[in-house]
Amino acid sequence: MKSVLIGVGQAGGKLARELVEYDERMGFGSVRGAVAVNTAKTDLQDLPFETVLIGQDRVKGHGVGGDNELGAEVMQSDTQEVLSALDGRVVAGTESIFVVAGLGGGTGSGGAPVLTRELKRIYDVPVYGLGILPGKDEGSMYQVNAGRSLKTFAREADSLLLVDNDAFRSVGESVTEGYDSINHEIAQRVGLLLASGEAVEGVAESVVDSSEIINTLRSGGIAALGYASAEAAPDAEENINAVMSTTRRALLTGSSLPDATDADAALLIVAGDQDAIPRKGVERARRWVEEETGSLQVRGGDFPLSSDRIATLVLLGGVERSERLETFLQRAKDAQEEDVEGAAERTDPAEQWTNDELDDLL
Repeated sequence: MKSVLIGVGQAGGKLARELVEYDERMGFGSVRGAVAVNTAKTDLQDLPFETVLIGQDRVKGHGVGGDNELGAEVMQSDTQEVLSALDGRVVAGTESIFVVAGLGGGTGSGGAPVLTRELKRIYDVPVYGLGILPGKDEGSMYQVNAGRSLKTFAREADSLLLVDNDAFRSVGESVTEGYDSINHEIAQRVGLLLASGEAVEGVAESVVDSSEIINTLRSGGIAALGYASAEAAPDAEENINAVMSTTRRALLTGSSLPDATDADAALLIVAGDQDAIPRKGVERARRWVEEETGSLQVRGGDFPLSSDRIATLVLLGGVERSERLETFLQRAKDAQEEDVEGAAERTDPAEQWTNDELDDLL
């Protein structure tokens, strides 16, 4: 699937860079262009593609400080600058646009939904969101921002592919190390998904093309992407169990949104050496995904790729009934209520100058 990426905010820009680098390293050629958008000048400096600094008249290049309402206002005012940067990138062969953002900050969570709405108004290709949920140990502001952004982003995008930070972070990792490893994992999954719709090498017995991805995401709402891999045997028949086990792991333990198994539609992609992919295994795994998701719209196919491993991707469309998602939304709601209660209990700072609790020095 030939795609253009737009990274919004700090997290969005970093993930877009990781996706570009992965696509170039693998030689897929699926990413046809990338642009990064931010309100903080320093967050744009190390990105190897075109950048757009918005909100200069409001925040002077210093960011919005986690205020996603301000992030939305700034994007609304400066959308034309972003659209100008896309000139010549969204061309006739472009099959999708991905707006990439962390949902807990200010610029990304506020600006991404606004930009997505405008892109859908102008371009006649699917506009998808790739959103990152904050971990449960991140502050209440991030939970509230993400809760508000999630509902808006999912409404505006043709589909919102969600990544839960807690699904990837390892025990003992620093915040920086955790984000770097999460970006690497996401880039591998999404990069393979986009490449599977391209003719890379070999001829698949059951072709997976861009239309399969688009049809899987057609129902809109929230999407999730699972991944798992295993060593492959030279003979295809010996890899039937490997395909089944990686499919189970991809859906049940390797998903970007854990516990999301009920879905409106699904796409199973088995990647590996052409001679090592067992057709019986792919079909058996497809039927298992059908039973596990409760969906009658489960597509499946293989992706020829020079590798000594078998890798399985499971893309799920329409997973709003996920228990993990319900838990997060409740967490965001609780955080918002705590903020409101805390604001009501806090004393007006101006009153500190008139009360009698502290003696005047003079």
